[in-house]
Parts: sequence; structure tokens; C-alpha cells
Amino acid sequence: MDIEEFFESMPFAQLLGVEITDVEDGHAEGYIEMREDLSWNADRVMAHGGVTFTLADTVGGAALVSRVDQPVPTIDMRIDYLSAGTGDLRAEADVVRLGGDVGTVDVDVYATTDDTLIATARGVYKTG
Repeated sequence: MDIEEFFESMPFAQLLGVEITDVEDGHAEGYIEMREDLSWNADRVMAHGGVTFTLADTVGGAALVSRVDQPVPTIDMRIDYLSAGTGDLRAEADVVRLGGDVGTVDVDVYATTDDTLIATARGVYKTG
């Protein structure tokens, strides 16, 4: 399975502009270029929480798919927003547990301008 192509061909990921930039055994990285239409603030471009969440969920799923080579629907995701995302965002995800039917992934989301950690997430995905 071409993981980058699989995730980037998802209509919602295409709409937001999510790009998977690196995928290897249990690790993935991705990127989203901020635009005015992804902002929650009319006066300043600041990532809507849903944009940050979608980036984390997509990159987290890619990390797990690199281990199981099949689509992995999200069961649950918890995210902590630590700072406003005022520019382009990048995410790094690592599989922390892979069981028979469920996989768990930790994701960090950063502002690309200064590497500020803007969110941390833990996703749980169905693998079997």
C-alpha cells in the first residue's frame, strides 16, 4: 500500500491540504499549510482546532498503517491544545502499542515557524 497516496487521496485531507511527508516503521510525519479559510479568527490566521485535530489524526493513522498495511479507522482520539497555531503546522506520530485489534499512537503537532509544540494527542485505532 502506498501510504502517502492513500492518506492524501482522502477527500477531507485533500480539502484541508494535509500532506504526509514521511512514513516508516511505526513513525509518520505530515504537514499542513495554513490558509485564511482554515482559521478560526477573522483578524489573524490561527488554525482552527479541527484543523490541528485532523492533522494529528491523519498522521497518527499513517504511522499505524505503516505497521499493519491496512486502513485503520479511528476509535478514539484525545488532544491537548497547548498554543495557538499561527502558521503552517507539522505533526510527528509514533506507534506506542500494537495489539491484536487496536493500536495506540502518540502525536505531537508543531508550528513550523519556530517549532513551538502546539498540541499533543493520543489516538486509538482499530487494526483488526
